[in-house]
Amino acid sequence: MKSTSKSNIFKALGPGLLWAGAAIGVSHLVQSTRAGADFGYELVWVILAANFFKYPFFEFAPRYAVATGENLIQGYARLGKWAVYLYGLLTLLTMFTLMAAVTAVTGSVLASVAGGQASDLALWSSGILIVSAIVVIIGKYNTIDRAIKLIIVLLTVSTIVAVAAAAGSEHPKVTEELQHFDWVLNVGFLLALAGWMPTAIDVSVWHSVWTIEKKKATGYTPKLKEVLLDFNVGYIGTIIISLGFVALGAMVMYGSGNTFSDKGAVFAGQVIDMFTKSIGPWAYWIIAIAALTTMLSTTITCTDAYPRVLEPTTKFIFPKLNKDKYTKSLQFFWLALTIFGTILIFFFFMGSMKTMVDIATTLSFLTAPVLGWLNLKVVTSKHVPPESRPGMFLIILSYAGILVLSAFGIYYLTTL
Repeated sequence: MKSTSKSNIFKALGPGLLWAGAAIGVSHLVQSTRAGADFGYELVWVILAANFFKYPFFEFAPRYAVATGENLIQGYARLGKWAVYLYGLLTLLTMFTLMAAVTAVTGSVLASVAGGQASDLALWSSGILIVSAIVVIIGKYNTIDRAIKLIIVLLTVSTIVAVAAAAGSEHPKVTEELQHFDWVLNVGFLLALAGWMPTAIDVSVWHSVWTIEKKKATGYTPKLKEVLLDFNVGYIGTIIISLGFVALGAMVMYGSGNTFSDKGAVFAGQVIDMFTKSIGPWAYWIIAIAALTTMLSTTITCTDAYPRVLEPTTKFIFPKLNKDKYTKSLQFFWLALTIFGTILIFFFFMGSMKTMVDIATTLSFLTAPVLGWLNLKVVTSKHVPPESRPGMFLIILSYAGILVLSAFGIYYLTTL
């Protein structure tokens, strides 16, 4: 067997980094920073635990795609109609809140950088959503693929530099009694933090679709170890960046008496200022561009993903539409519905950004065990070649993850 060459590794790189581009966003810029600012380093274990227990569910996506040449939706169909119906239902229940939360944060960053009014956040967010839709319509996979690689490098470097600078600078004086995590009062934030840490399980389905698209775009069929390397690079990167945002929140704001605003544009400005206070005023535009491009990449990848996954889901549920001539029409329908439904939320249900984000991330947490179980069933099915199925450790970790996520979800529901 020939060893994997460097050129082949670079050919395989892309879907995992695209996944990271979708993951690094609200969970990092908002939730991780809030965790550090409110509780110092107390919730680092939540971030590490969430990444640990969710790992198999995300890893199964590229594993299944490269082993079978199918995406996870096709894998769900092999389990039975009920699995596709269930996935479709969970997607419809979460897609609008997810898109609204992601785009609202993006709009907040843009409004802060451009000096816009916080009261115009719905307009800023709607504009970004429409531009993202245009990019998806006229763009191609390769364009998004190349852009994400640059954005991930930019954000990683700027985060590491900011943390190092903050560690070497004088920290703010503690002006009030330090707040500590309370299992009764703060359990809602714990689920909101873990819900999109590193991201929603839904994104595993997107990853499987992107893996197939990468194969079509390059004409190269990657080996299993190559796609897993691509995935692991992105996965580890999201963990490092998340811990970096926690550290920044803890070093710059924890115990200082300052708190993050619920208003999106104000919050975004506080986050950017937090970076510049650590590095220096000269770095403002570097950090602002890094934060903005990060959130724009998340918005664009989410806008691109929903039509891609809902189109085959619709074809399965309605067999009469399962023809190539309906592909573009279905994708455009779902893109238009996603944009329209999200904009309705902006103008009629836009409260505080914090509330919107917490609702979206909590919904994702509560649905995570179900989607995780579906991914486990698919990747261990007879359709997957034995040599490509996960080992015993990942299978055991999957069941442990389902148990832990379910237990926390039940505990949260009992506290409502």
